[in-house]
Amino acid sequence: MRFARLGLTRNVGVAVTGLVVLALFTFAIPIRTWRTGELPASALAIVQGGPAVITSSRLWIDTDAACGHGRTTDPDDCFALLLLLRASGATIVGVSTVHGNASVSVTDSTTRALMTVVARDGGPTPPVHRGSADPMSSDGSVSSAPAHAALQDALAAGELTLVSLGPLTNIAAALRGRPDLQRNVVRLVAVMGRRPGHLFHPTEGAGGGMLFGHGPVFRDFNFAKDRAAATVVLGMRLPTTLISYEAARGLGLSETDLDRIATRDAAAAWVAARSREWLDFWKDDVGRAAFYPFDLMAAAYVLAPGRLDCAETTGWIAEDDKLWSWLRRTPALLVGPAGSNPADALATSPVVYCPHASTGLHDWLVSQLGGPRTR
Repeated sequence: MRFARLGLTRNVGVAVTGLVVLALFTFAIPIRTWRTGELPASALAIVQGGPAVITSSRLWIDTDAACGHGRTTDPDDCFALLLLLRASGATIVGVSTVHGNASVSVTDSTTRALMTVVARDGGPTPPVHRGSADPMSSDGSVSSAPAHAALQDALAAGELTLVSLGPLTNIAAALRGRPDLQRNVVRLVAVMGRRPGHLFHPTEGAGGGMLFGHGPVFRDFNFAKDRAAATVVLGMRLPTTLISYEAARGLGLSETDLDRIATRDAAAAWVAARSREWLDFWKDDVGRAAFYPFDLMAAAYVLAPGRLDCAETTGWIAEDDKLWSWLRRTPALLVGPAGSNPADALATSPVVYCPHASTGLHDWLVSQLGGPRTR
């Protein structure tokens, strides 16, 4: 009887192993939906160079910069900050830090460290204000932080373009219940939003990386880190541009690009050095020789909106009923043609949605970040 049980256990083990191997093998089947995580969606009226928008040269940057914090922590905020700090014609009146890529203690110290290096190069260093350490609670409360009052003061002083590179916690806290300040937001540029049914795979059908190109899957990170704050802000119906993960697809920063950027000055070298581990992660785990700089696309849009292809459309927050039914559904920030939003959406607003980069944007960004050696 003991030997019979051992044999049965062995047979069950072999069967289970066989099923696991078979399941993994199915990932190699070249089904486009499996490869890209992208289900069909209604077409958007994409405008090459994007629809004309009004912006202010006075900028406020809200960031969860954590470049160099770890192998799986992106350096995109630091590149975006560097690009905006160097822009002629733009006045950055303040920078706020927020939880997201790391704790606010890390994002705040990282942002201040970058400003210190920029100052050594003789560059502008706007004031940095520590922001929210936690997302908005379910009852809508947010712990007070210095950044909230500082942003309110900046808006009271005049019109601003808000550049949100992380969760919208600070912006929701500063603007909620203040329609007078909301009127001075000329444009909010936020890195979030996606099409219904789309799970962003960095490999996008190219193979390589985990599970024959089926992973890792990147969630809509900034939205997911504070859904409540995003719901509050979208409900304000501010003039808003959403820079999607799609916008960075195909525009990778490689080791060669980092080498070139690092030659410009101390700040560029500082950011490039803190991007190497992230690049290694993309090489080893994602399966690409270059990483997509998501937040940098928002900075590019602020300075040169014509370099992204965008559509005037509708954004809403609701469960994504196009995702496969076995996935756990939570509220998502979705975009689609007018009238495609569900009646029970938590919030809805007209938005500009930018899913594509124009030809030549990569070279322009590298030249702006790198440029001539100064020392």
